[in-house]
Parts: sequence; structure tokens; C-alpha cells
Amino acid sequence: MDSLASLLEGPRAHRAFLLRAVFDPPWCVQVRDRAPLTVLCAMRDTTWITPEDQDQDQYQDQDQDPGRVQDPVRIDAGDIAVVRGPAPYRVGSGTDVPVQVVVHPGDVTTTPEGEGLCEQLDLGVRTWGSGPDGAAQLLIGTYHVDGEVSGRLLRALPQVLVLREADWDCPLLPLVAEEIGKDRPGQSVVLDRLLDLLLIAVLRAWFARPEARAPAWYRAQADPVVGRALRLLHEDPAHPWTVAALAARAGASRAAFARRFATLVGRPPMAYLTDWRLALAADLLREPAATLDAVARRVGYGSGFALSTAFKRERGISPSLHRVSAG
Repeated sequence: MDSLASLLEGPRAHRAFLLRAVFDPPWCVQVRDRAPLTVLCAMRDTTWITPEDQDQDQYQDQDQDPGRVQDPVRIDAGDIAVVRGPAPYRVGSGTDVPVQVVVHPGDVTTTPEGEGLCEQLDLGVRTWGSGPDGAAQLLIGTYHVDGEVSGRLLRALPQVLVLREADWDCPLLPLVAEEIGKDRPGQSVVLDRLLDLLLIAVLRAWFARPEARAPAWYRAQADPVVGRALRLLHEDPAHPWTVAALAARAGASRAAFARRFATLVGRPPMAYLTDWRLALAADLLREPAATLDAVARRVGYGSGFALSTAFKRERGISPSLHRVSAG
């Protein structure tokens, strides 16, 4: 398993927020739901996505750096955008249209003044907006829980990425459009899995593009030596790996392998493995039934105490506090 595949195994929507949004211009929705990731598919008309600034201290529990706020992005019919949270952003028919609707955590919608709009905007099964025949139509899929999408994957993405219809053909989009309005037994599970597949397809296509500026760990997969080592680490992170063992499996001397790995990936092999194990542990700790000892065994630590020590040293927080904050 390569490193991208192991990260793409992470998206697991559970009762994700999926709907069809329909509006007539001029319209503007401010999204402040703090969701980690949202997929926006333009079906009709032009839509602008405008990231907004957010206080630095609001990122402390997200393990993310907000960086420079990205410029507004235009998407036309057939284009797909992925927006990385938790920073707020606006979606609308233009960049200078006043906000008419605010989306809060829990999918609560209000006017900018705080007046509830949930019932007023409800247009039927997973359909929402100003009217059923609006000029602009978007399909929206939102992951609400941080653990549903790997934090390490999120940190590799820009605030907004776009795949143009002319550059990418996605057979999943018509299927999502067809299924999103159905109300059948088990429909929420069907839509969760379709959202996962759509996101994975988008990210795989995105990382293959030059403008993606893929992270070092992704680019290093193409190297015959380091790429093999990365696949070994991701396939079996709990194995008691050493630099010598990885070098032997990759077909290089220990010293040459260590230098090559650090140069291409940006971190020594064992430091990379520690990061990967703790990232896995952070996601596993979100599962209420997972004990610390069980998580430790799954990611390569001999005991819960050993995992706790490494987790606190590297992340500055104990596993128990991480679990509470993630809940």
C-alpha cells in the first residue's frame, strides 16, 4: 500500500451532510460550520468560493496552520471543488454579494442577524435554497467529524482545490446527483459511500496534477528505493522496523538509504514512522470503544504507557485529553 492509498482509506463518512442547494442570483451563503472538509459540485451556473480569515487560536486543536487566505475561486457547471476547514468561507453568485444565509455547526442556518432559516430554506428531500428552479445548483457533501478524514491528508491540501470539467471526467457525479434526492431504506449509507468514492477520486486526480504541489512524502513514492520503504511502513506500521531492516528490504545500504529517505521525504525514516504511527493513533483514539493498550498494539507500541509517552512528547497533549477534545 502506498502512502496516498493509506491516507485515502481514511475518509469514512458517517451520516454525512449531503444536499442539493438551489439559488437564484444574487445569493451568498457564509459557511461557519467548522467542518474539516466539504465537497462542492457545480451542476448549473457559476459559483464563487471565497475563503475568509480566522483567528490563529481557533486552529490550535486542528493541528493545522491557516497560512495565507486563498483568493476567491470560480467554479462553473461540471467543476468540483474541495474546501478544507475549519476556517469560514462564502459561497455565492459573486464575491461582493452580501451574506444572506449563515451555516453554523450542526447544520443550523440563520440570517446574518441570527434569525432561524431552517424551515424557510427546506425544499424537500435533501434539497435546500431559495426555490426549486433556481439558476444555480450545487451538490454539497460535508464531513463533519475530524476523524472521518485524516488530519495528515487535510494538511496536504490547499484551502480550496478545483478540478475543471474539461480536465477531468467523473462518472460518479451523475450517480451522486441521482441518488441525493432519493428517500429509500439505507439511503444515508449509500450516500456516505458515494461521497467517500467521490472524494477519493477527486483527491487522486488532484495529486496527479503539477499545480497540486504534492507534499514530499507523496513525491517520494516515485523513487524505487524510498517508495518501497514508504509502502512497507504504511502496510504494516506496527512492525518493529529499523533503518537497517528497511534498507535491506529496499535494496540499499543502511547509510545510503537513510540519506536518500531524509532528502526525499524531509524526515529520517524513524521520525517519519513515529509521525505515521501517532497520526493513526490519533484517529483510532476517536473510537469510543478503543482502549489505549489496544490502540498502542495496532500502531506498534508495546503498551498504552509507551504510546502515551510518545504521544505527549510529539503532540504536546496526552491521548486522554486528545480523545476528550476530539469527542
